[in-house]
Amino acid sequence: MNILTLITFFPLLGMAVILLLPNGRKDAIRTVAAASTLIPLALASWLWTQFDTGTSAYQFVERGAWIRMLGVEYHMGLDGLSVPMLWLSCLLMFLGAIASWNIEKGVKGYMLLLLLLEIGVNGVFCALDLFLFYVFWEVMLLPMYFLIGVWGGPRREYAAIKFFLYTLAGSVLMLLAIVALYLSARSLTPTPFSIPDLSRMVIDGTLDGSNLLDGGLLFGWPFLKWIFVFFFIGFAIKVPVPPFHTWLPDAHVEAPTPISMILAGILLKLGCYGILRVNLGMFPQVAAEPAIANFGAALGLFAIIYGAFVAMAQTDFKRLVAYSSVSHMGYVLLGASAFTEMGLNGAAMQMFTHGTSSALLFAIVGVAYDRAHHREIEGFGGLSSVAPVYTGLTTLGFFAALGLPGMSGFVSEVLVLIGTWQVRPVVASLAVIGIIVTAAFLLWTLQRVFLGPLNEKYKDFPDMTGREMFVMAPLAFLCVLLGVAPYLLLDWVAPSIQSLQQLFA
Repeated sequence: MNILTLITFFPLLGMAVILLLPNGRKDAIRTVAAASTLIPLALASWLWTQFDTGTSAYQFVERGAWIRMLGVEYHMGLDGLSVPMLWLSCLLMFLGAIASWNIEKGVKGYMLLLLLLEIGVNGVFCALDLFLFYVFWEVMLLPMYFLIGVWGGPRREYAAIKFFLYTLAGSVLMLLAIVALYLSARSLTPTPFSIPDLSRMVIDGTLDGSNLLDGGLLFGWPFLKWIFVFFFIGFAIKVPVPPFHTWLPDAHVEAPTPISMILAGILLKLGCYGILRVNLGMFPQVAAEPAIANFGAALGLFAIIYGAFVAMAQTDFKRLVAYSSVSHMGYVLLGASAFTEMGLNGAAMQMFTHGTSSALLFAIVGVAYDRAHHREIEGFGGLSSVAPVYTGLTTLGFFAALGLPGMSGFVSEVLVLIGTWQVRPVVASLAVIGIIVTAAFLLWTLQRVFLGPLNEKYKDFPDMTGREMFVMAPLAFLCVLLGVAPYLLLDWVAPSIQSLQQLFA
């Protein structure tokens, strides 16, 4: 059974059914969309249980010729780095479909785009051919553009265009890098887009660009360094790493709540995944150069501290959570730049744990906005007295995001800091500033929104509905579960991380 093909493309069946349904049958459209995301989640859950944690090799591999003239293959497979992310993607898409139940405008178009988005995201995590990887990467761009631009807030067109232009700029650089690699590798292998084959040739020195450029140099830089930089910029925009981050707050603020959950929970992780899979996995010699490694660590440190301080200055609840994502993604870059086993494990775990906690935080903001129709932090106050369940879930989400011991964020951040300390103790010490500031602005927000005297305007503030609890409960459960039993994730990730770290040993 081609399980990865089924997980990736099953939403196409749901899209076909939705296209046949009349526009007026909104509940039927919503039900089909939810079912079309539930089946991939069930398959991904089964796949996780069948995954062999004793090897770093790719598993569930599907491989066949696609575009023979170019040597492009339909090449899919998973390792310990991609299995958790594929499962998280399927979970968040399912929860996003449930959270979208109250969407009334253009339900048919909305659900079609949501399912198309899932195909693109799942495909990126499964693809082992660079051409196929790029196709899936581009597939997810257009659905997100329209989901923000049509169903977003008052400034949705501006936010959608900004998102599109930033992401497109990164995609163009990635395409240039892929074409250059193809031109250099096509005479060396019949599969010039295969990620495993390209990695092997780069690492053993077979592929260095010397067959394209005189001495493999362009403007004094080696061919592979240019490729590394182009890929890195493309992925850094998606992460996003400052100074490429300015599209993110606008996109989050204007996007509907379910789309913000998906954007923060999984789309940002695609950039982190690309850095680990392509930049580190394919070009370890370039990544390990002291200047590049130190630059990556400095960039990660800057993102951690800058994102935290800017988040503290926000008065908009949703914008605060958006900038906190910039800070938390800095830990991934910091851990990846350490090249230690602990640092890389922490980076991989942070991708997953932040995916659950950030999606939970955006769902929390959505509850407040649906009732109050604004997101001004100072406009609330004392909500704990009228919405105790909402307050409890928010407190849990905030504690997970600030890295409280016993929560998943604590484990991933500690691993990153220990792994960084082993090679850059000063940088690791400075990164603690971000943890302190994050705790400060999250606790301050908790105080202003939920504690103190009740704002009389919200004396009838409804507590959470069953649907809202259904969406948030799995995310809250994962935040606690992985804090108490992190081996449930790390045991799957560790073999692939060990294989990656050996490239830098």
